[in-house]
Amino acid sequence: MSLLTIVFFVAGIVALVAGAEGLVRGAARLAARTGLSPIVIGLTVVAFGTSTPELAVSMGAAIRDEADIAIGNVVGSNIANVLLVLGLSAVVGGGLVVAQRIVRIDVPIMIGISVLLLLLALDGELVRWEGALLFAGVVVYTVWTVRAARRDHLAGGAVEELVEAEYDEALSEEKLRASSPWADIGFVAGGLVLLVAGASALVEAATETATALGVSELVIGLTVVAVGTSLPEVATSVIAAARGQRDIAVGNVIGSNIFNILAVLGLSGLLSPSSIPVADGALSIDIPVMIAVAVACLPIFVNGFELKRWEGILFLVYYAAYVLWLVLDSVDHAARDAYVVTVLGFVIPLTVITFVVIAYRERRTPKLA
Repeated sequence: MSLLTIVFFVAGIVALVAGAEGLVRGAARLAARTGLSPIVIGLTVVAFGTSTPELAVSMGAAIRDEADIAIGNVVGSNIANVLLVLGLSAVVGGGLVVAQRIVRIDVPIMIGISVLLLLLALDGELVRWEGALLFAGVVVYTVWTVRAARRDHLAGGAVEELVEAEYDEALSEEKLRASSPWADIGFVAGGLVLLVAGASALVEAATETATALGVSELVIGLTVVAVGTSLPEVATSVIAAARGQRDIAVGNVIGSNIFNILAVLGLSGLLSPSSIPVADGALSIDIPVMIAVAVACLPIFVNGFELKRWEGILFLVYYAAYVLWLVLDSVDHAARDAYVVTVLGFVIPLTVITFVVIAYRERRTPKLA
């Protein structure tokens, strides 16, 4: 792997993060100038804007017939968003508060579309009509979310207050008067240019890295590309948790995962010159892991509507275990089979038993008090 490849890789990630930041800032201010409320902007422009690096990379990879990077980027980002981003946010914030709406609606939607992706990919490819189906899903989800948020606003709900607290200062009339609409347009245009350039550089560097290291493009997409494109989610959620806006940190991650599957893979499938092949490894291991991670959110979030700090640490440990598995499998290491037996036969069952016991005790405690 040459120095130029490393430079391209780093430059691609920097350009993606900077492009996403510029696009979100400019688009949010332009939307505010039209009179849209912060609740709508926060649930659409900002929430989806943090996923634009995944969108740029996966669409670019799909158009260039590099399907493993396109699929691996989305699946790996969704796994990293839950285990890595939420894990870090819970550790930094001392736990994360989870709104009931997220538990009742958004997490089940995330689980449902994750299973849908597996069903669509069982034949080994995502064809154009399946991409159209996924993209139609994000349109329906966005319209429904905005309408639900407006109903919550009229009822004086908590969602409006949380989003207002996060975005109202940045979108205040004073801030808008102090800036120019042309500057906002410049942010949007510059952000788009950086996203396209960064995605191109990152995909090129990822392909060369996979060849140099002798690993598959799928593994590179699931790890370094996925983490690189998830940096906006890392920054947004961790900073929100550190500021005490812990509910927003969870909503950002869940919304991003829904957008990744529906919009990123949907548009990638629509614009790909042919169908997007789905590797056997992704079907047998990585997509099921993504589903398992999504399902794991539900019982943990329901337990007191909170992701506790120790659960965040557990998420980080499991993410490290998943990455270690990818490394062992990619190099066909002799310890791979023993590692699988240990994790599946001992570590995961022990974790489940521990969680069930703790949840049972916490449910019993109020009754005994």
